Amino acid sequence: MNYLVKLFLAFVLTSCSNLPVGGCPDGEIEWIHAVKIKDVKYEHHFPEPHDMVELNIVQGDEIGKVGYKMADDACSNYKMKNGDATYLDEGTPIYSIKDTPTSLAVLANDQVFVVEQNTKAKTVGEYYPIKDLVKKIHIESTLDGRRLRTFPDASTKVFLDEWLALSLHDREQLAKDNKDDGESIFLEIELKNGITFRETYWRDNKTFHVGAVGTERLAETIEKEYSLIHK
Repeated sequence: MNYLVKLFLAFVLTSCSNLPVGGCPDGEIEWIHAVKIKDVKYEHHFPEPHDMVELNIVQGDEIGKVGYKMADDACSNYKMKNGDATYLDEGTPIYSIKDTPTSLAVLANDQVFVVEQNTKAKTVGEYYPIKDLVKKIHIESTLDGRRLRTFPDASTKVFLDEWLALSLHDREQLAKDNKDDGESIFLEIELKNGITFRETYWRDNKTFHVGAVGTERLAETIEKEYSLIHK
């Protein structure tokens, strides 16, 4: 075997040894910063540059650890399991947050992760157990996330009374029915401890990202506050 052939084979073998076992990851995957534990998937919401909210949270008890880091290892069609995280290192502790329901948010690596999927929840209030925890509701710009208007207390009360009572529907089915088409509004929920998360609302169909369809009273409240942005 001549020198050039040996060199070629060595190059091929070296290249193959660098490929991930099983062919995964199967491309450059931009995962959302997420973690799953106790059948609930959470996401970390990076604060908007315009937000000046200061977190006032206290770490609670450890409720688990990251068992598998998906980034640079999992395939694009991988389904998250309990103990999985997209970017958190394996062994990272996951904590509860004092005075905050664990089904709403957890703490890991000094970052807050807010619920993004909870198949056991039947209503918005079960999905987002935030009764008596909300400080303010804001309308945000869909362009850069700036706060455009803050609901007054009366509108906040109506919004929460109506919204938390809504039943949840299958998100995929709502999407198939085109319930998430048309113009949308970004609603930011700010809790008393500084935790914030965004909920998208589609005006034409009164549909929320969480999988709920709003009442007339709720829609009227949102539209009233939206109409006052530029006044």
